[in-house]
Amino acid sequence: MSQAAVQLKVAGQVYRVVTSAPEAELDRLVACVEDALAQVTAPGRQPSPQALVLAALTLAHELEEEREKSRRLEERHRNLIQNVIGRIDQVLDETPAEVVVSTKSRTRSHPGVV
Repeated sequence: MSQAAVQLKVAGQVYRVVTSAPEAELDRLVACVEDALAQVTAPGRQPSPQALVLAALTLAHELEEEREKSRRLEERHRNLIQNVIGRIDQVLDETPAEVVVSTKSRTRSHPGVV
């Protein structure tokens, strides 16, 4: 992927960065930063360096919260899948071998059934 130098305007300042990110993504990210700045800056005031730090901390906090939510969901899904696999194993262990074998042989006798 090629990289290009682009200009980003954040808090009234222009920054020149080299990136491979699409312009639409950069615009979206700049809008997120500007929204965070607006939350910590009085209306009509130019954002201060402290406001930039507060906005960065706010965004970092939101990122950490989302990562934690994602981690919890991943763990929950992993547990649910393990539970389902355990139940399937239990049913297979309780099923007489001749039933499992005859089910498999019936499946093989029907073309197209996987």
